[in-house]
Amino acid sequence: MADANAAVAVVTVSLVLLGLLSGLSLSWALLPVAVVVLIFVLASGLKGRDELAHLNVCVLVLGDIGRSPRMQYHALSLSRHGYNVTLIGFLGTKPHQDILEDDRIDILPISELKGLTVGPRIVRYASKVIFQTFQLFYVLMKIEDQGYILMQNPPGLPAIAIAWLASRFRGNQFIIDWHNYGYTIMALTHGQNHFIVKLAKWYEKLFGCFSDHNLCVTNAMRNDLRKNWNIEATTLYDKPPPIFRETPPKLQHELFVRLGSAYLPFRPSPDATKEYMELTAFTERNTQTGAVMRSTGRPALLISSTSWTEDEDFSILLQALEEYEKFVEAGHKLPSLVCVITGKGPQKEYYKKLIDSKELQHIKICTPWLEAEDYPVLLGSADLGVCLHRSSSGLDLPMKVVDMFGCCLPVCAIHFQCLHELVKDEENGLIFKDSKELSEQIKLLFSDFPSDQGKLGIFRKNLRESGQQRWDENWDQNVLPLIKEHCD
Repeated sequence: MADANAAVAVVTVSLVLLGLLSGLSLSWALLPVAVVVLIFVLASGLKGRDELAHLNVCVLVLGDIGRSPRMQYHALSLSRHGYNVTLIGFLGTKPHQDILEDDRIDILPISELKGLTVGPRIVRYASKVIFQTFQLFYVLMKIEDQGYILMQNPPGLPAIAIAWLASRFRGNQFIIDWHNYGYTIMALTHGQNHFIVKLAKWYEKLFGCFSDHNLCVTNAMRNDLRKNWNIEATTLYDKPPPIFRETPPKLQHELFVRLGSAYLPFRPSPDATKEYMELTAFTERNTQTGAVMRSTGRPALLISSTSWTEDEDFSILLQALEEYEKFVEAGHKLPSLVCVITGKGPQKEYYKKLIDSKELQHIKICTPWLEAEDYPVLLGSADLGVCLHRSSSGLDLPMKVVDMFGCCLPVCAIHFQCLHELVKDEENGLIFKDSKELSEQIKLLFSDFPSDQGKLGIFRKNLRESGQQRWDENWDQNVLPLIKEHCD
């Protein structure tokens, strides 16, 4: 209990300081002291340790569960090995169907509290953190006894401190899965020297050291955590689950038909008609035999996915597509393109307006939101992937590329510090630095389209033959031993 009391003191003082530094009045800044009262009220009602608690795991993400694939994969892996999972997070986007149908996984939704809606931004942010603190701590103290709390970071404010605090009271093992550093994402908006960014870094570094175990997404991050944060972590690379694979023609056609009902680029040309044929822009199905084949003269399908945030500059892709248009008009033997950009996020409307302002004759751009089950089918149907993710820390890798490689889809990816841990230039894709390089790469890769004898076909062949590891095998090697160590 001494550890728990110390934890209470550290968290309470930290929240009071955050409130004062954010400009809250003393009475509002002292509000977190009420957390102490709540803690002891809840703690006094706790039952004795459940002897089967080691078979229960809380998987926590202070974000949208449906847009947190890695945490969903954790939950499924834990369930596969007989653990009961409580998956806590926001219910914005529908989680994967496997999650919804798994009897061992219970989803416990929490509210995405907004805090105050008036006043300076920093005051509104501080109020949001305080409100989330109360909610999250209450939930973690009231759920069934757990052996582990496995938490995604970022977002980690206030989740790291609250999850650690709850774990001290309840005797859980506390594991942080480091996807990135939260303060570096905040710096994209506020700048590195903003005091709230410095405060977030101090908070992340302080409470990150209190975890019992740590996972991270790259060796570069593991080394940085050890060197600069004094944190030992296990590298758990993102790996594609079995749902990411090359899509058979029949499933491609069915998806294109569904998408064609809502998005014009997937529909066949108005003058394209064939007897006994059901047509899409890319495929045709014989209605008598059911046979499906790729259409002659079809456009190339280029795909990118994004959360439409500051760490991805989609103007680079748009400029590259404009250059590609010029190549086609200049007489280069190149296919027309359908460019599909999937995802949701804060900058989507801005880029949609920018896209609508383009007058492209040989390129159609589409920005759908796909169901979780449709996304891997589309990736497995595409000809080329493009990744514009620039890591805010330079230490994480884009999961979208992992998924594309799972579908044996070659990728053009923008360069950053540790990208080489995933993308092997001239082996499974190409790395570019600006829109000019990207346009030249798209031109090069589609110069032999649709033949599979060119560089694009070679990259795809390399991916097929690479024997790349899948998520289940990777998780069993790196995470399961850690979990079992503390169950025995």
